[in-house]
Amino acid sequence: MKDFIRSQWMKAARSLAAAQAILSTDPDSSASRAYYAAFHGVTAVLAGRGMEFTKHTAVRAALHRDLIQAGLLPADLGRDYDFLLDLRETADYGGVAEASLASATKAIEKA
Repeated sequence: MKDFIRSQWMKAARSLAAAQAILSTDPDSSASRAYYAAFHGVTAVLAGRGMEFTKHTAVRAALHRDLIQAGLLPADLGRDYDFLLDLRETADYGGVAEASLASATKAIEKA
């Protein structure tokens, strides 16, 4: 389990670094990488509590149910995660809708 947790933290760090590196040239990809930084970070935290999930929706639900509603993390972190997920969906699947430089910058800050 410790190897999995460590690998998730490393993926989170690499995703955040990638988001920062491509921010000015590709806000969509930057926003997506920022989400994945948060996703892998939350996955690591949940794994540390003995929980493993394969779906993004399950990670989001566990974050809200097991960490925020349980009082272990503040509610604003849940709102930040939801923002990142919504922006990633826009960036990856939004068609003509895109992540702006400002929204991608905010995503990096939230991640």
